[in-house]
Amino acid sequence: MSRPRRSVQFQHRGSNGHHGRRPSISETSEGLSEPGSPGPKPMDGNGEVTKEEKDQNPQTEYEKKKETFITRTIWTFVMIGGFFAAMFAGHIYILAIVTAVQIVSFKEVIAIANVPSRAKNLPFTRSLNWYFLGTTMYFLYGESVIYYFKHIVLVDRILLPFATHHRFISFMLYVMGFVFFVGSLQKGHYRFQFTQFAWTHMALYLINVQSHFIMNNTLEGMIWFFLPASLVITNDIFAYICGITFGRTQLIKLSPKKTVEGFVGAWILTILFGFAMTNVLMRYKYFICPANDLGSNFFSGLYCEPNPVFLTQQYTFQPPLLLHSPPQTFHIAPMQFHILVFASFASLIAPFGGFFASGLKRTFKVKDFGESIPGHGGITDRMDCQFIMGFFAFMYYQSFIAEYKASVGSVIETAIQGLSPEEQIEVVRGLTKYLVGQGQVAEGVSECLAGVLPRRR
Repeated sequence: MSRPRRSVQFQHRGSNGHHGRRPSISETSEGLSEPGSPGPKPMDGNGEVTKEEKDQNPQTEYEKKKETFITRTIWTFVMIGGFFAAMFAGHIYILAIVTAVQIVSFKEVIAIANVPSRAKNLPFTRSLNWYFLGTTMYFLYGESVIYYFKHIVLVDRILLPFATHHRFISFMLYVMGFVFFVGSLQKGHYRFQFTQFAWTHMALYLINVQSHFIMNNTLEGMIWFFLPASLVITNDIFAYICGITFGRTQLIKLSPKKTVEGFVGAWILTILFGFAMTNVLMRYKYFICPANDLGSNFFSGLYCEPNPVFLTQQYTFQPPLLLHSPPQTFHIAPMQFHILVFASFASLIAPFGGFFASGLKRTFKVKDFGESIPGHGGITDRMDCQFIMGFFAFMYYQSFIAEYKASVGSVIETAIQGLSPEEQIEVVRGLTKYLVGQGQVAEGVSECLAGVLPRRR
């Protein structure tokens, strides 16, 4: 009796195994793992490597795990060392790292939705992705430079036109890309092209826009960059430790290894860590002062009038059970109260950025976003929670902590945009006369300006 033949299909050239059906976007990851080329490993429904993949080399399974662990450990220390070296070297190095992170993350996210076979027939698809990235970065970086460095940009003859018309220039650059995209649409590829267009804009918002606020946090003060980032990292570590110690109840199906006990335990420990770390960082003006000098570093330091949130204040507390006893007095900086909110967001909300990334990877059946960091996967795998945390830190700081005072840049901006040239000259004369009267400048300066500036009409 002959044995029944199994239903086995052989892949032939020109056939994708779907009998002529156009592959959906959820199937595009299959095109990334062609035979003989590196790519994401086959995954099962739970996001784990399939049993067939494990059984191919059973003798080397232990060696692979050992090698991965060693590589992961080495690169962990490399990243930690590089992070602290950049932070102590100065704000400009942190800005460079954030820029590199958002570019690589954008590349990784765009890659998982790409179909190489179709991209070959549409040569401008990838170019448009990078064009929109460049346009977005030009707009966002320009906004930050104009806001934080008005006193430099607005007094330069070459940079002034770009600063005053920055938003219009950015808009026209985007419109040019939009028009080119519409003009490049080809029959038979509409679904793929519009999917790429939407995917690109989603990546720009989730990665580049949120990374932009992380850069603004750095310019507002190193503490607003380091503290949110360290809270997310330590919360992830505490969640792992608490989970393997006494975790029993599954938290969410997207991440089967996450437990409720680890989630809550990490929240408590992150708050304690936040209190301790804030108490240390508040002692150094390098961390609490805005980046008024990009050439400064931890050893040269910065100088500023500290934000009142970092200054110790006296509070009075009346115990509810001891109403007849005198009120209790204690001293604490308001920042210690704000850290409760930061630590709670890092513990309760930011992890959902990681869950979102996990769901995205399961949709495309890939284990990691890329291989940018040996042993860790892609940059996006390590930054999925940091993006939303940085966005929150900026919004919270601007809403409840930032002080809005007149600055040299804002005064110059008002004078340039709101006064005529004749009125600007009168301002110069008035300020010069005031400074001479205060003894800040010599009388010869006033006489010199009177001879140079045009006379009143």
